[in-house]
Amino acid sequence: MKALTWHGTHDVRVDNVDDPTIQQDRDAIIKITATAICGSDLHLYNGLMAGMQEGDVLGHEFMGEVVETGSAVNNLKKGDRVVVPFTISCGSCFFCNKHLYSLCDESNPNADQAAELMGHSPAALFGYSHLLGGIPGGQAEYVRVPYADVGPIKVESDLRDDQLLFLSDIYPTGYQAVDQCDMEAGDTVAIWGCGPVGQFAIRSAWMMGAGRVIAIDRVPERLKLANEKAGAEVINFEKENVYEKLMEMTGGRGPDCGIDCVGAEAHGQGDPEYERRSADSSEDNHPHAVNEMIMSVRKGGRLSLPGVYTDKVDGFAINALMNKSLSVKGGQTHMQGYLKPLLNTVEQGLIDPSFIITHRHKLTEAPEAYANFNAKQDGCIKVVMTP
Repeated sequence: MKALTWHGTHDVRVDNVDDPTIQQDRDAIIKITATAICGSDLHLYNGLMAGMQEGDVLGHEFMGEVVETGSAVNNLKKGDRVVVPFTISCGSCFFCNKHLYSLCDESNPNADQAAELMGHSPAALFGYSHLLGGIPGGQAEYVRVPYADVGPIKVESDLRDDQLLFLSDIYPTGYQAVDQCDMEAGDTVAIWGCGPVGQFAIRSAWMMGAGRVIAIDRVPERLKLANEKAGAEVINFEKENVYEKLMEMTGGRGPDCGIDCVGAEAHGQGDPEYERRSADSSEDNHPHAVNEMIMSVRKGGRLSLPGVYTDKVDGFAINALMNKSLSVKGGQTHMQGYLKPLLNTVEQGLIDPSFIITHRHKLTEAPEAYANFNAKQDGCIKVVMTP
């Protein structure tokens, strides 16, 4: 089959690789009908994630049709249309039983390697480094899905793929980003980063009863989408001092909640775009967004970190974090807890996630799509690909 494979920094290729096969009785094989490039895929593309190996199949946002199941998979059958969550969870370990699915103890075969870096291992992810399992991803024609009796959600409506695809990651991730900052009705929520996750966080904040949503970025088309299509007030950090503007907008108190939808490759005012595209994977992650958030959110406020960090952060504003009594929650998304309720919001017409798509490509065009997305060229916010 054809699949997009990693060969080094800024080097991804569509190669012929072996078709996936059933390896465990809880596996399923899915024929991919739609897949997407995620902002966190760019951390791999830019060489910032440890544990990548040449030939790794990328991609963790995908959906498709079941073509084969293992003997223990009784909830799916051949021909079923499914969306597959990007986290892989067993459904029955200590953490899955607490509905902390992205912390699954069983799914990462390389848990010892992850523990060396992080103290403990989170769940395995599709297409995202051998530290997190080395599980081949879904930017391919077919994919093997472990624990298929727990992960994929079956779709029985006639909604289009592009209305459903983002249930695999960015819609639930944006939703959990708001959910985990314990937002109260009427709160002012500030969101750093107006990429895809940030856009879904904006809409999720409104769904949960936010009084105001303020979105921060510097890319004009992202700010326009946040403002004109989602009703957020916006701040262009290249043109305004974010802290000062937020104090002005909130009467000196600061937002109630802050959400960092940026992560490892954040940058600050005046940083040239190319400077953050380092091929040196030993470079510290950038603290610009998280520090600005810590400084700006009101005393006693709540912080949420859905943005992916790949290693340590130098210059972290821990003094302000502690002295302002801020609460912090982070983590990969506990997907299995969100899939069904968020599918219902799509089926009920409360949201059409396809609003985020700006570019469509064939899988064979993936290397060019990555380069374009990485450079933020041609108004590129979200790329969907079909095999």
